Amino acid sequence: MLPLRTLALGALVLPLAARANDPYSYAQPDEVRVTHLDLKLKIDFPQRQLNGQATLTLDWKDPKATDLVLDTRDLNIARVESVDASGKTASLQYALAPRDQQLGSKLTIKTPQHPHEVRIAYTTSPGASGLQWLPPAQTADKKQPFMFSQSESIHARSWVPLQDSPAIRFTYGAHVTAPVDTRVAMSAPNDPKHPLNGDFVFTQTHPIPSYLLAIAAGDLTVKETGPRSAVYAEPSVVGKAAHEFEDTEKMIQTAEKLYGPYRWGRYDILVLPPSFPYGGMENPNMTFATPTVLVGDKSLVSLVAHELAHSWSGNLVTAASWRDIWLNEGVTTYVQGRITEALYGKRQANEEDLLSIQSLQKELPTLPENAQRLAPEPSNISADDTLSDVAYSKGSWFLRTLEQRFDRETFDHYLKSYFNHFAFRSITTEQMLDFLKPNLIDKYPGKMSWSEVQDWVYGTGVPKNAPVPDSPNFATIDKERSAFLTGTLTADKLDAKGWNTQEWMYFLDGLPDAPPLAKMQQIDAAWHLTGTPNAEIGMRWYVHAIHAGDKAVWPAAEEHMTRIGRLYLTMPIYTALVKTPDGLAFAEQVYAKAKSGYHPLTQQAVEALFAKAQAGKP
Repeated sequence: MLPLRTLALGALVLPLAARANDPYSYAQPDEVRVTHLDLKLKIDFPQRQLNGQATLTLDWKDPKATDLVLDTRDLNIARVESVDASGKTASLQYALAPRDQQLGSKLTIKTPQHPHEVRIAYTTSPGASGLQWLPPAQTADKKQPFMFSQSESIHARSWVPLQDSPAIRFTYGAHVTAPVDTRVAMSAPNDPKHPLNGDFVFTQTHPIPSYLLAIAAGDLTVKETGPRSAVYAEPSVVGKAAHEFEDTEKMIQTAEKLYGPYRWGRYDILVLPPSFPYGGMENPNMTFATPTVLVGDKSLVSLVAHELAHSWSGNLVTAASWRDIWLNEGVTTYVQGRITEALYGKRQANEEDLLSIQSLQKELPTLPENAQRLAPEPSNISADDTLSDVAYSKGSWFLRTLEQRFDRETFDHYLKSYFNHFAFRSITTEQMLDFLKPNLIDKYPGKMSWSEVQDWVYGTGVPKNAPVPDSPNFATIDKERSAFLTGTLTADKLDAKGWNTQEWMYFLDGLPDAPPLAKMQQIDAAWHLTGTPNAEIGMRWYVHAIHAGDKAVWPAAEEHMTRIGRLYLTMPIYTALVKTPDGLAFAEQVYAKAKSGYHPLTQQAVEALFAKAQAGKP
């Protein structure tokens, strides 16, 4: 997943019922594991629900086990039955526990005979946390309704009853029926030439964790971008998206040269409507992407590099728990940088690294010590809150340090062997370290001590000797920003005509939190940032302008917040507005208009922010 940056949904106390091996799942994999899922789904747009049948193939581990325990959230269970080798079914007794705010409802199925398969018929809730249903008016082309899933972190349970833990991997097949003229896509190989006949079949032969289970359906057109890649998007978007992502095959080949073959067959990209809450989601075979990266100059295609990199770090080798999520996101962010450097040059790669470092350094002092660790001690935060700058930025910074200490060729060889060794497995931080020590640290003594490794992984903050890349352009921008703020350089004399997106981001990120109003007005008069179509620049601009007291930008900020549902690009503006009574009132008005187009995760975040602001909490 592309970085969330900071998203605080509030700490939730974990129920005692949650098991120690994964505090976010009721599953009991030490007793029985799901190894395969067969899905039958009917998409019901008018009712905003999936009518489902999930058949789970089981591997019984404990001969004394009597129950199959699954994770669910807001599912209406119609029946549960066992299925024998001949296909004969028999009803099973089951109990659905009361709903827990975070974990949903534990589904306990009585299975004393250890059936090979269990089948569950169910329907989803219209408010399922892992699904968003959009009426035609909320899509780009406004012709057909649209539906898409977001299963990470623990939202797969809201549309399929299963063992919802990254430690448990399964293959799956799916038969999906939808209205004619609707295209369905899933996190499995997709056929770009599939007729729009309302009948779709998918097969995922590689074992994946539940958070990578994904589905989308709507008015989608396909444009191929290479021999094994295509872009899926609404008709008015697909051409622009195909141009922006035309280097996809080059990215795949670059990653293969570094880390071994791409093992998933096809790599397609689905551009979702603007309400998608994240930058990208690395669903196998079919990355889900935000349209906010379609800026025309490929300056934000690191999103594709990031999600593609997950095909090695995250999808191939997976963190066994959300506590270990840096194994997915930190390694992926490092690999993303290597792909970006190979295709677009060291300048862009270094600038993106520096932006990441700057964001992390700003965030770290605001975090409790445990949250500053790559592998934190067990805590009572929600699964979604584990996805912070620490996992992405500190994790990738650690790998860049290893590369520098051991040299690039040596580290590339190590990382390739790591992916091969743990392929299609879910591992813990400690398993990764047990592989790192003999295969890199001890193999090349004197490069890095084991205590340094432990400081990176289990220590707070960032080690003082962490390497920082050079960027002559950023250094020049620092000088110009300083001269502008002190009054020795006017806004129109900034050498900004050739700045790329990253350089504008850096300039704006380096402004005071509450710049002088006159200075912001001068920048806008010279460079017309209010109303920019570039959402990365716009988010930063509106936050600073709001803090400066410039109410003239509020209408454009409203348009940005209404058009975009991506958390990272929307929440900072809400956060800036709620600092004042007038701003809070305006933010509430904007949200009332925008809410129906926001994903449930975005709604939850905004409403939690409002509750804190109304209570007078910082």
